[in-house]
Amino acid sequence: METQVASNRLTFPRLAYSLAESEALIGLSRSSLYRLIAAGKLKTIMRGRRRLVPARELERMIETEPDEDTQ
Repeated sequence: METQVASNRLTFPRLAYSLAESEALIGLSRSSLYRLIAAGKLKTIMRGRRRLVPARELERMIETEPDEDTQ
């Protein structure tokens, strides 16, 4: 992951995403994400009351076979 400089401000790549952002990024429905979480196939982290999906988990999801993780 690279650090970028924009307008004298450091910006870092996102390390985690909300469930809504994760849905949009990998094209799965909210219910599909919850099924994957319940089955232990998608790891999440809790920060307070927020559930976040680590970016590395989303990368892993798109690198695996679609049918393997959604069923």
